Amino acid sequence: MTDDVKLDSGVELFDTRHPGHGWDASPAPKAPEEPREPRKRPRRLKGASTVRHAPRRGEQEPRAPKPPKRLPLPPRPLAPLSRRQIVVRSILLLVVATQVGFLFHLVGYSQLRHAVRQSLLRTELTSELAAGTAPVSEGTFDNVLLADGAPVARISMPSIGVDEIVVEGTSADALMSGPGHRRDTVLPGQAGTSVLMGRAWAYGGPFNRIQELAPGESISVVTGQGEAIYKVIGVRYAGDPAPAALTSGQGRLTLQSARGLPFLPNATVLVDADLASTVQAVGRRQTTYSFLPASNKAMASDTSTLWALVFALQFLLIAQAGTSYAWLRFGRAKTWIVATPILILAFLLVFDQITKLLPNLT
Repeated sequence: MTDDVKLDSGVELFDTRHPGHGWDASPAPKAPEEPREPRKRPRRLKGASTVRHAPRRGEQEPRAPKPPKRLPLPPRPLAPLSRRQIVVRSILLLVVATQVGFLFHLVGYSQLRHAVRQSLLRTELTSELAAGTAPVSEGTFDNVLLADGAPVARISMPSIGVDEIVVEGTSADALMSGPGHRRDTVLPGQAGTSVLMGRAWAYGGPFNRIQELAPGESISVVTGQGEAIYKVIGVRYAGDPAPAALTSGQGRLTLQSARGLPFLPNATVLVDADLASTVQAVGRRQTTYSFLPASNKAMASDTSTLWALVFALQFLLIAQAGTSYAWLRFGRAKTWIVATPILILAFLLVFDQITKLLPNLT
């Protein structure tokens, strides 16, 4: 018998014998299948419909955005600034900081300084009134000429919300503390005309609304001689006629301030009020209008401290130069920690001196 049996048709049959040594009858191993990633279904928003509606009549189907014609360029790294560029940038920052800081000085810091100064003056005048040593003339109780900024009276105008301590002198420096009494005129309550001047906007702007005083309204002024009551007779501007001259034994109060755009005054406003209470004796006056310093007149500036402005500017430039050097040497963080209080002090010194160059009624 042969190992293989062939049919007539020529078809060869497989060997049916029991497998022997060296022959493996197990099927050939299959190639491992690659793992398939689970198919993610798009998340459907709550309440959103999955039905795609056909576009309405006249509407077009949204088109896919076209790819950009040119790919965006990668960002270029910034080159470090040179020493010259740092100096130029520092100068520009100094100019901008000066302008912004000066505006803040007038609008914010000056109001705070005025409030603090008024609190101190109120305490001082109250003590003098209680002790009977408040001034009633141009000199102190010890016959010493009153210094600019010394408290001499308290003025109250309830209709416009004014309750201020009046100081001696009307220079720009004196009016930073509050309304000022012009040295060549009598004190309020005494026979004659007493002139009080006050700022309109900066440093509290105590006389900003005096033009709102109506005829007949009362003005109260307290001095070392007691309380004086005045009645408003009118408001006048440049070119308006002055009220009739006073006769012997009469008293009048004139309030004066600036008018125009804020911090840009172009004229003055005056309010006249006649004394309605008992007239007090006139104290001795050393200063006359002829010898009144020009800086004490209306809308005048004070140039007597220009030397202080020069030194303040030098201090500011030195502080700025030191800040620029420290920036390069120690870095930005360490520089600002040390330089910020120094620069603030330098700016305040400069702004105080510049303010004195503005009209004293600003």
